[in-house]
Amino acid sequence: MVEQRQLARSKQIHRETGKTFYVATRFLPERVRHPTYVLYAFFRVADEVVDGDNDLAPAERAERLESFRRAALGEEPTDDPVLAAFAEIREEHDIPESDVNTFVDAMATDVEKARYESYDELREYMDGSAAAVGRMMTAVMAPEHAEAALPAATALGEAFQLTNFVRDVREDVLERDRIYLPAETLEAHGSSHEQIARLEFDSNVAGAVQAELSRAEALYRDGVAGIELLPEDCQFPVLLAAVLYADHHRLIRKLDYDVVSTTPSLSTPRKLWLAARTRIAWQRNSDPLAVFRTVSAIPTDENCHRLHRLTGRLPVP
Repeated sequence: MVEQRQLARSKQIHRETGKTFYVATRFLPERVRHPTYVLYAFFRVADEVVDGDNDLAPAERAERLESFRRAALGEEPTDDPVLAAFAEIREEHDIPESDVNTFVDAMATDVEKARYESYDELREYMDGSAAAVGRMMTAVMAPEHAEAALPAATALGEAFQLTNFVRDVREDVLERDRIYLPAETLEAHGSSHEQIARLEFDSNVAGAVQAELSRAEALYRDGVAGIELLPEDCQFPVLLAAVLYADHHRLIRKLDYDVVSTTPSLSTPRKLWLAARTRIAWQRNSDPLAVFRTVSAIPTDENCHRLHRLTGRLPVP
């Protein structure tokens, strides 16, 4: 059983480093909320292993990450309260070892890799950094038809990740010399990794950023369409998380897609306003996709009447 001090530490990390997701997490039922604090803290601790100490050589970071992996899988003792709590949560909720390994492998990629040539290459990375996270969250929520819910969880995890990649372009360059915008997207719009590394913005960069936002927005639609497969008491919080993350797209559009000069951030009043607006819409209509179309900053594709790949039903008109 997770100890109170472990839970308190996990919640503190979540509150301080994941402020957008933390707002949505507060609406989860306790049986899911407490494990979610631990999961999020676990992900942040992994980030610290990779990026926290700039004096460590890549080999030392990799060695620390392998120790982190063994502790997370319960293969060696740890005095880290978050790692110890995660090992308990993993066993309690039957989180597959494969998802833990896939996640840690993605973190290991960050030790050596700082550029991505194609979206396919980036998506392979996101299978660990985003999709595996979605699968772990699904295991904790324990929907009745878990396998059916996993594709949507994957799509939503990737959507959140892509939003973060676009939002944090400047921060990633300055703090980590890392660029997650694929070279193929940049080159298709007349830009390059070299231009992003110099933090030079022009219409070519704007076109590339817009393209990646459009890619993320398609993933949001697919991911939100599968929220109805989650337990009823988890649907609104996951929907709210999607609404909050997607609101960064509104900010990026207001900046004319210039994410190399500044890093957009949602204010606390804006988050609370979105939470209230989403709650009111949810009380009127508990269809996640319909509420998302009404409340979120993601443009509605009125010309699209295709069957949803994940739910097999038509979009809400």
